[in-house]
Amino acid sequence: MFRSVAIVGPGRMGLTIASALHDAGEVGTLTLYGRHPEPPGHPLFTQGEAEYVYGAAPLDRRTTALLLAVPDEALPEVAQAFAGQGEAPDGCAAFHLSGALSTDVLEPLHHAGYAVGSVHPLVAVSHPVTGADRLPGASMSVTGGPSATRVASALAQALGMSLIEVPDGRRSLYHAAVVTASTSILPILDLCGRMLARAGVDPDDALSALIPLVRTTLSSVEERGAAASVRGPIARGDVETVGLHLRAMDAEDQRLYAMLAVELLRLDGDLDDETRAAMSALLARYTEPAHTVAGGGAG
Repeated sequence: MFRSVAIVGPGRMGLTIASALHDAGEVGTLTLYGRHPEPPGHPLFTQGEAEYVYGAAPLDRRTTALLLAVPDEALPEVAQAFAGQGEAPDGCAAFHLSGALSTDVLEPLHHAGYAVGSVHPLVAVSHPVTGADRLPGASMSVTGGPSATRVASALAQALGMSLIEVPDGRRSLYHAAVVTASTSILPILDLCGRMLARAGVDPDDALSALIPLVRTTLSSVEERGAAASVRGPIARGDVETVGLHLRAMDAEDQRLYAMLAVELLRLDGDLDDETRAAMSALLARYTEPAHTVAGGGAG
C-alpha cells in the first residue's frame, strides 16, 4: 500500500489511476495537482477522498510516487516546476505517462533526487469515472532504473495490472506497436460498415452487428494466438471467394481489403505453395499503387 501518491493532471488518465488506487484501498493519501483554481467535478473531490492543489507545490514528504499525467508538450515545464519545489521525498519515484517520450524529459526531477521513469497503461480510457474499471487485468509498461521500476511494480500490483519493461531507447517502436493495436481496428470497422451499408444493411445496425464478431475474434486470439485464429477464405485458400469480394467492392475499398488480406496470408502457414501463389497473385493486382481495377471489373 502507498502511504501517499501525487498525480499532476486531473484529466482522464490521472483521475482513472487515482480512482483505481482509492477503490482498491491501496493508497493512504491522494493529492492531485491541476492548472485550474477549482478541481473538476469528480467523486474523488466531491466526496472528500482526494485533495486538490492548484499549481505546483511541495509534496507530502510521505509521497512515494509522483505521476505526471499531462500532455507530452507540457512535461518539460511541469517537471521543472515540481523539481523547483525542493528535494524529493525519500524513496520517491517520478513518472511521466507518455508512451512515446524517453525519461530524459524528467531530468530536472532526477537532479532533485527523484528516481525517474515512465509508466504507460495499455488501456483506452474515455471517461475519468468509469475508466478505473478498465485497469485490472490490463498491462502497464515501465521504463526506468531499478528504483523506479520497483515503485512501478508496486503501482501495477496495486492497480491489478501486469508490468512489461521497455528499454528507454526503444520507446518509439513500443509506442508504434500499442498505438497500432488500439487504433487500427477503427479504419477496418469503418470499411466494413461502408460495405454493409452498400450490401443493404441499415447503417445504424452495422456497428452493433460487427462488435460481437470482433469480440469473438479477440477471444480466439487470447486463447490461441493470432496465427491460429485466422479463418475465412484466406485460411481456406479460397481464391475464387476472395476474388468475388474484391469485384463487389468500390475501387476505394479494394486496396485496403487486399492489403489486409496480404497480412492474413502471411500469418497463415498452412496453405500449399500453389494456392498461396495464386492468392498472392490476385492480391497483388489490387495492392500495387497504380492498380486501376474498379468494382465490377475482373478479379
